[in-house]
Amino acid sequence: MTNLQIMILSAIQGFTEFLPVSSSGHLILLSKLTSFPDQGLEIDVAVHVGSILAVMIYFYKDILAMIYGLLGCIYKKFSQYNTKLFLMLVVGTIPAVIFGLLLHNYGMDWLRNIKIIGWNILIFGILLGWADKHFASTRNLQDMKISDALIIGFAQCLAMIPGTSRSGITITVSRILKISRREAARFCMLLSIPAITGAGLLIGYEMYQTGNSNLIYATYGVGYSFVASLLAIWIMMSWLKTRTFLPFVVYRIILGVFLLLYGYGFI
Repeated sequence: MTNLQIMILSAIQGFTEFLPVSSSGHLILLSKLTSFPDQGLEIDVAVHVGSILAVMIYFYKDILAMIYGLLGCIYKKFSQYNTKLFLMLVVGTIPAVIFGLLLHNYGMDWLRNIKIIGWNILIFGILLGWADKHFASTRNLQDMKISDALIIGFAQCLAMIPGTSRSGITITVSRILKISRREAARFCMLLSIPAITGAGLLIGYEMYQTGNSNLIYATYGVGYSFVASLLAIWIMMSWLKTRTFLPFVVYRIILGVFLLLYGYGFI
């Protein structure tokens, strides 16, 4: 691996993590469609950690609210919104933790397949477009229930399959639950914090224990992707003030069709 490759990977991660187009799928495609070697799951997780740091900076008020919610649970001084936000993120994270550990133990390299990525980018892109068009925006984060968070949490498990898009599938389900576009994106980003942070700590510890030579590149990746992710979040939240997810749906359909044609040998 070279510094150029980690910079490109970080840029790809930063600009695609919070757009509903599948950052993990794009990261894998770099090695599939270029001469770069496959960077492996460890580097993928590292650049995701940079994105999480960007989320924590951008949504620092919500982070503080979750901390207050946690303290409210401990000291029984409840703020209804803060406590509910904290509990929703805990409940929404549980399915991903269980499913992630199962996949981690079973092995995930077999999922890094261009056909799998192509089908998921296409199918879940169409599903996002359908949900965004047919369901009204009548709810916000304060209207959500714990059961909504659990449903979205189960949907997040599908994002561990490359090409699905964690933000894409969680936003899709949120739109089906009639949550507004900006609030759906906001909850999706907050929900990513515990799941990806946990994965990053696990992978980082394993790399340290085994003396993995990519550890230094992983560290660079965190920094590079942080900058790109912060810019992508700002673009996404500004875009959703007045616009829909249609451009991302169109992009996914075009990319999905291309990857399937490429994967099955037609081009």
